[in-house]
Amino acid sequence: MKLVLLTIGLLGLAFAGIALKIWSKKDGKFAGTCASQNPFLNKEGEACGFCGKLPDEQDCKGEATA
Repeated sequence: MKLVLLTIGLLGLAFAGIALKIWSKKDGKFAGTCASQNPFLNKEGEACGFCGKLPDEQDCKGEATA
């Protein structure tokens, strides 16, 4: 029972931390959330599949180009 309560408490703490991070950011936006900005995920330098920006372009707005 202690393990279940500890697990629920830690999960609640994690969700609270994420909520605080979203709340503290202006308009709930995070900088550099495109996968194209991450060199581990985009080794070929392809454009973002969501917004279409290339890795050297900054500030993904989350606007679809299609």
